[in-house]
Amino acid sequence: MLTARQKILKAIYPLFALFSKLKNRKAKMLINENKAQPQKPFYDLTVMLNNGSSLPLTTLKGKKVLLVNTASDCGYTPQYHHLEILYKENKDKLMVIAFPSNDFGEQEKGSDEAIAAFCKVNFGVTFPLAKKCTVIKSAGQDIIFKWLTDKTMNGWNDQAPVWNFTKYLVDENGLLTHYFDPAVEPESGEIKKALERMANM
Repeated sequence: MLTARQKILKAIYPLFALFSKLKNRKAKMLINENKAQPQKPFYDLTVMLNNGSSLPLTTLKGKKVLLVNTASDCGYTPQYHHLEILYKENKDKLMVIAFPSNDFGEQEKGSDEAIAAFCKVNFGVTFPLAKKCTVIKSAGQDIIFKWLTDKTMNGWNDQAPVWNFTKYLVDENGLLTHYFDPAVEPESGEIKKALERMANM
């Protein structure tokens, strides 16, 4: 069930998204133009899922992977719905993985079980959810986000998440190709172009 705050956020999301778009007309997007290769293979890593199982990333070879840090009480939370649409439309070639985190504004206070129920009931999420973790740079940073935000590992990018729903795109060969600010929506032209561009790289 949605809390009163969550109901309001969901209802006003179209206006929130429009405001974010106007405010962040130049929302940051970084591209691995030089095709810098990772120093540590992406496929050596494993995602710890919120149901207690694990997802070795080597099982995703041949698919693009969109990794997103998420939260249940954020203005961007309705992006879960758009992430699900993106995932379903591209399921044969794209994996989406959400990483719930309480790093920004105390917006993810629930347990792994509560987060999973929230995502399924309110947004119909079927893509994998990672165990609640820390995504910002710190001693306790999740290993996946350490790889995504450390150029000595991924080959080029040091940009950490700036807020909930920051997005990172990895290609079929384990190459980190894009970083997207939270204001870049899952079904945006920028992300669709990135997916198409990757197919032609």
